[in-house]
Parts: sequence; structure tokens; C-alpha cells
Amino acid sequence: MPQKIWNGSITFGLVTIPVGLYSATEDHSVHFNQYERGTHDRVRHLRINERTGEQLRVEDIVKGRDVGGTLVTVEQRELDELVPLRSRTIEIDGFVELSEIDPVHFHRTYWLAPTEEQQDRPYRLLHRAMLETRRAGIARLVLHGREYLTAIRATDRALALNTLFFLDEVRDPPTAVGPPNEDARSGRELQLAIDLIRSMSEPWRPERYTDTYTSRVEQLLTDKAAGRAPRPEPEPAELSETPELTEALRRSTERAERTGEPASGPARGQRSSAREASESVSTLSRDELRRRARELNIKGRSKLNRAQLERAVSEQPAAHREEQVRGSRSRRTTDSA
Repeated sequence: MPQKIWNGSITFGLVTIPVGLYSATEDHSVHFNQYERGTHDRVRHLRINERTGEQLRVEDIVKGRDVGGTLVTVEQRELDELVPLRSRTIEIDGFVELSEIDPVHFHRTYWLAPTEEQQDRPYRLLHRAMLETRRAGIARLVLHGREYLTAIRATDRALALNTLFFLDEVRDPPTAVGPPNEDARSGRELQLAIDLIRSMSEPWRPERYTDTYTSRVEQLLTDKAAGRAPRPEPEPAELSETPELTEALRRSTERAERTGEPASGPARGQRSSAREASESVSTLSRDELRRRARELNIKGRSKLNRAQLERAVSEQPAAHREEQVRGSRSRRTTDSA
């Protein structure tokens, strides 16, 4: 169960619901310490007076800011006095259509759960009402000495609280999309684009997407700790010449309707087998890899480096790989006989 980070209550109208606030997400990034190169000595960061070069104690440091050429310093107690007194209450000011909140305003997500068993009924009532109306409650929350604008919304399982960026914290896009051209060609392209989106539409399945970068970092650390050479990452494929927009849309739609995948990628059923093939070829020695490429009759194999050879071998459909390898071995057996 996630750790509770705040205790308080939700109020709307004359109703008060004691709740706890819990983190809804966690960071799986790999964190490193710093060491002096060539040693096992950890590096510490010291607080140094920029002018004198002397090391300072924490109690000797004060916050400050230049205001019109004048240095203004503030004590922590002065900042604490600015925090609203009702810091244990999430008071809903009003309800808005959830769809009206641009996702660019969303920051972090938390779960809200009732802290008292007797308050479970009003919590469930608020959850059900918000779920049916598809509205979000807008409120302010004081957390870690700072005031946040928040949106409380109902998910299928619980009430969620999202901290929001204030309007002046949201940047405008660098360019704005102008009105579309109204010629016949743009109309055809628009319809093709709509057809492509519809043919690629599917339910949201978050379990299909994993943090592959963190996994590769963990694998790198494991390999180096065991004295194994790090596995080389395949080089990105060279970009082929992009077809004309209308033709690209048409071909992409046809491919998606056939396989459920865009024209630029492998069919969905081939993804796992491609990953398995990539993992298996990475364990081959150089000679074994070159022999496998020769058996598969991969063109230009003599000019490819290891990463390119691994990719070329693993991209061959599994059935084709097995057929080619069996045929090659059969020919070698016949020749030797």
C-alpha cells in the first residue's frame, strides 16, 4: 500500500469527508552516486562562500533574492506565515466538466482515501456522483509548505487528486496551426488521415508499454558487475525516402487494416518474436552470427557491422529463418555426402 503523505478532509457544501492523500505514481529511474574516477571515494557537495571560498554551516545560510538591485533576504518563518491557515482542508470551490481541463495543466497525481470507516459512505457517494456527472472538483491544497491548485476526479476505483499548473505557468506553443486549405486535395488527405486514425484505434492498454531505457541501464550495470561486455544497442535504421503524403496515408491505412499496425512498423504478432530473435542473436559469437547471416542469404552482409547484422538477422520472420537455416544445413549435408 502506498505511504500516506497528508491527512485532512474534503469539504463541499456542508459535507466534510476525512481523507488521506497517497502518491499514485513512483519513479523507477536508476539513481547514481558520484565517485572520484579511479577510486571508490564518494564525492560530497559542500556549501562554499562564493567570495571567500570558506565552507558554510546550514544555519549560516539564508534565502534571498535581488529586487531592483537590492538584496532582500527572508527567513523560513516569514515564508511559513504566508501559508493559508486552513492547510488541512481541501475545499472544493466548484465543479467543472473534466473534458474542459486541458491535459497540459495536469502535474502530479495522488489518490484520496477515507481515513475513518464511518466516513466511507459519503466518500462513496461523492465518488459515484462525480463518476456519473463526469465532473471534476476544483480546490486548493497546501502541501509541503506550498499552495497548489488541484482537480479532484473520479476514476473507476477511487477519487484521484491532480495538482494543476496555474495558467501563468503554462507556455504557449511555439507555432499555432492555421486554418486548413480547402482545396480538393487537402480534403482527400484529411479523409485518409481520419481513416488511418480509425483503423489504428484500439483500447488503452498501459501494460503494453514498459520503460525500456531503465531496463537497459539495469542490464548494463548487471553485465559490468559480472565482468561481461555490455551488449551493443542496434543502430537506428536508415530513413527511407518518404513517399508523397497522399500515397503514404493510403499505404498506411491499407497496412493498418490488414495487420492492425502502421506501415512503418512490424505487425503486432511479430513484435514479440522479433524481440526474442534480437535477444537470441545477441548471444552468438561473431563467427556464428556471420554464418547465420550467410544461411539467411542476407544481402550486403560483408559490409555490415555487428549491430547491423544482429538487426538484419532478428528482423527476418521466424518461419523464414527456420526454413532458410534448414535448407542451408540440408545443402551442406548433401554436399558433404
